Formats: sequence, C-alpha cells, structure tokens
Amino acid sequence: MISSAEKLKNVKEEIMNLKGKDIRLTVNKGRKKIVKFCGIIENVYPSMFIIKPMEDVDLERTSFSYNDVLCGDISYKTIQ
Repeated sequence: MISSAEKLKNVKEEIMNLKGKDIRLTVNKGRKKIVKFCGIIENVYPSMFIIKPMEDVDLERTSFSYNDVLCGDISYKTIQ
C-alpha cells in the first residue's frame, strides 16, 4: 500500500512535469459549486502551484495546494 507521503510526492512530480502545459481543470469550490476551465500551470512551488486560466471564469491566477489534488477538490487532464 502506498503511504500518503508517497502519494503527495507523486502528485508533486506529476504537476512539475505539467508546468507550462495546457490542462483542463475541475475545481470543487464547495456548496455544490464546481468550476470547469482550461488553464496553464504557471509556477510550481514546494507547497503549492499557480494556475492561470485561459478562459474567462470567476477565477484569475489562483494557487492550489497539492493536498487539494489528493482530497479530490481539484482534478485535471492534459489537453492534447
């Protein structure tokens, strides 16, 4: 079984590899508010990453933690 520390490390590596690439995001903002948009991973830091939307949504440059991905609050797919 993979420990949570290993899962977090895997998520960080995957996001670092996607830096600068177009991705399709689904963000759960709570209270049944789900936002879907295309964006670019602009910067990657040790505890968070920044996404810049390519579409006009109610989010501008926004930072997310890697735990948001682990908890399922954010899901993403690469755009080809």
